[in-house]
Amino acid sequence: MEMTAGITSANEGLDNVSWNILGQTYVPKQLSDSSFSWHATLPAGTFVPPHIHPKQDEFLYILEGRFDIWLDGKEMAAEPGDLVRLPMGIAHGIFNKHATATAKCLFWVSPTRRLHDLFWALHNLGPNALPSDVVAVSAQHEIDFLPPETEDH
Repeated sequence: MEMTAGITSANEGLDNVSWNILGQTYVPKQLSDSSFSWHATLPAGTFVPPHIHPKQDEFLYILEGRFDIWLDGKEMAAEPGDLVRLPMGIAHGIFNKHATATAKCLFWVSPTRRLHDLFWALHNLGPNALPSDVVAVSAQHEIDFLPPETEDH
């Protein structure tokens, strides 16, 4: 699919879509074969566990709050205005460790591959999905979560 020209309004997603992915809100902003972007809101205490995109580069542009990033075994922090670069094949996790503050960012991946379809699948699992189901569905869509015993969090 080719990218369409135009503007996606600040308060809207493509086709008015908004996903609930395990308590986080993802709003798709742009979709084509070559890239996919979405606005993400991570409430206090939520996270995306360490995982690998074997066939995509991923980026986060921080808009609000602080993100604690686990990247290839190293801890780092990103704040508004920072760009986080997550090359394909390198394990990473994204955390909002703040006790009360929401964190927001613009994510994008290149190329899109199966990530858009994964977000629909995870949204459809519901907010109380079993971790094992999330891991299995993600693996079917080219995202590999690290086993819990390898996490240092």
